[in-house]
Amino acid sequence: MMFSLNQQTAVITGGGSGIGRSVAEVFAGQGAFVHLIDINEEQVKQTVAGIQNAGGKAAYHICDVSNQAQVQTIFRNIGQLDILVNSAGIAHIGTAATTSETDFEKVFNVNVKGTYNCLHEAIPLFIKQGGGVILNIASIAALVGIPDRFAYSMSKGAVYAMTLSVAKDYLNQGIRCNSISPARVHTPFVDGFLTKNYPGKEKEMFEKLSQSQPIGRMANTTEVASLALYLCSKEASFISGNDYPIDGGFIKLNN
Repeated sequence: MMFSLNQQTAVITGGGSGIGRSVAEVFAGQGAFVHLIDINEEQVKQTVAGIQNAGGKAAYHICDVSNQAQVQTIFRNIGQLDILVNSAGIAHIGTAATTSETDFEKVFNVNVKGTYNCLHEAIPLFIKQGGGVILNIASIAALVGIPDRFAYSMSKGAVYAMTLSVAKDYLNQGIRCNSISPARVHTPFVDGFLTKNYPGKEKEMFEKLSQSQPIGRMANTTEVASLALYLCSKEASFISGNDYPIDGGFIKLNN
């Protein structure tokens, strides 16, 4: 079977919802034992239950990825590791002038420090066993200017840079590291954002956001997870140090 993850162990942060949840479901469907790290216990328990009910193998760990001690404990308890997917992240709306120090630090701590914390713990495990695969979820905001996304763009630019750095540093130790940069993806966050900011106009604004992608719609999380599966599979063993936009033509065709 192509893209098989049989006998492999994957850690997926942010696995309780959105992209992380779909990645966990797809990876488990291909035979991986998936460890989901999330701060929301209710959501991650539901995700694990769904995977197990479908015949997959999964466990969850409640963790704030910005807390290095918590991350360290979880990785040491997991032990064997073949794949790390850094999907945990939060968004923020604001410019450099309107973003408060508190909000800036919150985005940095989750999106940047959280990614670093997981890399810091996973890489020694990969080295010990002779290799591994890392996939970071970046964003088109790391590559092009997005209005009112100052802190978020900063954080995803850091994720993109960390991807290249890790790929370079550990290429000769059997560790591959890539990233995916999605444009707008239809997740529960999008629905919550529209409900909060555009009450009564959710459908209208959803369509407007969808049409901002040249392809005319948002991505769904399974499409992102399918790309993640390829990049983490043995079929992609020649790929490292690359970022893959999944953007409906946003970067190249949005003019």
